[in-house]
Amino acid sequence: MLLENKVCVITGAASPRGIGRNTAELFHKHGAYVAILDLNQAQSEEAARAVGERAFGVACDVTDKASCEKAVAAVLEKFGRIDVLLNNAGITQPLKTLEITPENYEQVTDVSLRGMLYMSQAVLPQMVSQNSGSIVNTSSVSAQRGGGIFGGPHYSAAKAGMLGLGKAMAREFGGHNIRINSVTPGLILTDITGGKLTPEMKEKILTTIPLNRLGAAEDVSKAFLFLASDLSSYITGATIDVNGGMHIY
Repeated sequence: MLLENKVCVITGAASPRGIGRNTAELFHKHGAYVAILDLNQAQSEEAARAVGERAFGVACDVTDKASCEKAVAAVLEKFGRIDVLLNNAGITQPLKTLEITPENYEQVTDVSLRGMLYMSQAVLPQMVSQNSGSIVNTSSVSAQRGGGIFGGPHYSAAKAGMLGLGKAMAREFGGHNIRINSVTPGLILTDITGGKLTPEMKEKILTTIPLNRLGAAEDVSKAFLFLASDLSSYITGATIDVNGGMHIY
């Protein structure tokens, strides 16, 4: 097992068919203690019960610094350490440039960028004291190719910002044996995309994907497992593409 006795915190992990939940299940199978963070306490606890006996549900609004600190304190009280943080919480809005209001912009960028910063700030002191840790960030192929899938330009901006923030933090905390990497999923079939993808849209999109299929949540969670585990012990500041070849550069 790749994560035996590791304590892993995953944000945005309560949705039954989301990447976060799938990752929580995979990490648990590999021996981890998993803290599932999401907005609603009851849903977080329900997700934890579904994942298994070593899972723990905690309410957390990643856009609120105090909420992040409170959630991390609860994890530390429960498990005593934090080995992995997966900054997975995010929202998307299918808007065009001239349609984006200040509220829209703040909603999307706050969850991705402010959430990544606040959660990282909350766990990093513990990781520094341990002299070890792995932080993995869920960005998107939209950050690399300028959208063109579901999210609007503000979504692309938020996800691109996560890549820059992750690289800067990787430089800063490498000396503490803390690795910080990002994953850029392509079009993944989850609750976010499921109801919006018509057969015609799917057929058109498949012509742009060399592997000729849409991604599944487990395709992404396996990349997270690699970056969370010691298999990637000499990798930091990296971006791992999980897009079936939709974007090759």
